Amino acid sequence: MDSFTFTAPLWRWTAREESADAGAWSFVTLPLEVADEIRQRSGEPRGFGSVRVHVEAAGKAWDTSVFPDAGSGSFVLPVKKAIRVAADVEEGDDLTVTLSLRDPA
Repeated sequence: MDSFTFTAPLWRWTAREESADAGAWSFVTLPLEVADEIRQRSGEPRGFGSVRVHVEAAGKAWDTSVFPDAGSGSFVLPVKKAIRVAADVEEGDDLTVTLSLRDPA
C-alpha cells in the first residue's frame, strides 16, 4: 500500500470561541499533490467527504479520517493532543506525518 510522507504546519481550528482552549481541534493541511493522489485512489467518499487513513507521526500511529477543506482545495488531518505532546509541537510548528489509505479503491 502506498503511503505519503509530508511536513506541514499545525494550525488550530478557530471557528468557535471555545477553540482557544488548549484541547481544541488542531490540524495539518495535506499538500495539494497528496490530496489529489488520495482522491484518485480512495474511491467513493464517506460522510462529509471523509477518507479513512492510517497515520504515523512522532513515533505514534493511529487510524482516523481526513476531511475535505473547501478553502484550500485539499484535505485536513486532525491531530489529537497526545500526538502534539509526543511531537512537542504547537500551533504554527511543522509536523511530519506519514499516512496511507485504509480502504484503497
